[in-house]
Amino acid sequence: MPANETAIAPDRVLSARTGMDAVTLRVGDLEMMASFYAGALALEPIEERARGVEVHRVLGRGATPMVRLIGTPGLPAVDPRQAGLFHTAFLFDDAATLAATVLRAAQDERARFSGSSDHLVSEAFYFTDPEGNGIELYIDRDRSQWSYENGELQMSTLYLDPNEYLRRHLDESAIDTIEKAAGRVGHVHLQVGDIATARAFYVDALGFETTVGSYPGALFAAAGGYHHHVAMNTWNSAGAGPRAAGLGLGDVAITVPARDDLDALAARLTHGKLQFADDGRSISVDDPWGTHVTVALPGADVDEVLAR
Repeated sequence: MPANETAIAPDRVLSARTGMDAVTLRVGDLEMMASFYAGALALEPIEERARGVEVHRVLGRGATPMVRLIGTPGLPAVDPRQAGLFHTAFLFDDAATLAATVLRAAQDERARFSGSSDHLVSEAFYFTDPEGNGIELYIDRDRSQWSYENGELQMSTLYLDPNEYLRRHLDESAIDTIEKAAGRVGHVHLQVGDIATARAFYVDALGFETTVGSYPGALFAAAGGYHHHVAMNTWNSAGAGPRAAGLGLGDVAITVPARDDLDALAARLTHGKLQFADDGRSISVDDPWGTHVTVALPGADVDEVLAR
């Protein structure tokens, strides 16, 4: 190990310009799931590739990939008690776009609505897709409205009336142009076996900073002062071991601005004695439960997304 890696590993964190990229889901029925994400969330197909017996399909808004579906029939169904995905959170720019997307999802009989919440930093609506993957649709409040107590960001789970929200924010023009409205992955919320081990990986090794560490059974972490890019909880999965092969989450994708950021990440992972792969533009590593994480440079084309 080069001497400088030992020196920088303990105190480097991810760049403030870190973001999230398209989440990957392994699905049993590719056509049905692609139709669901197109119909319920107004995502449009961007690209498709066959890789051996697998078919990979990317959907998103405009040129922004938001979900990659890998058709892998024959795998066991999503186990809600296993480590893996709690939900993928899709972030929108304004309340009208969020309301129009929520309406689309609510009108799709394949979507299961599971609640809505005011989190103080954001407003969110929750659904479950037909194969059991959680979905959050949300917008952020301006950071000037966020509050802190003893250095910790204040988040909560307050009631948010979905019907009143739609009455207040639905706009006919937003409904008519929803496919053209911007959207992206804002954060990914994971199920893990225990919080201490999750903190050692996602905070100490990857380099996220804890934003909320006092919420029972959960940890929220981010780069650049965001409320969270990743969250981890044990609400359904306490004590879970490594994931068995199955449908559900295939990859958590994170972007960093420069090769220097990947070099710092490589140093932290080496310092933590974690095995990883580095292809020059991305680093891939498995978390303690076998969830695959890719940290890549921005500007990846669809071919790169499909190759992950």
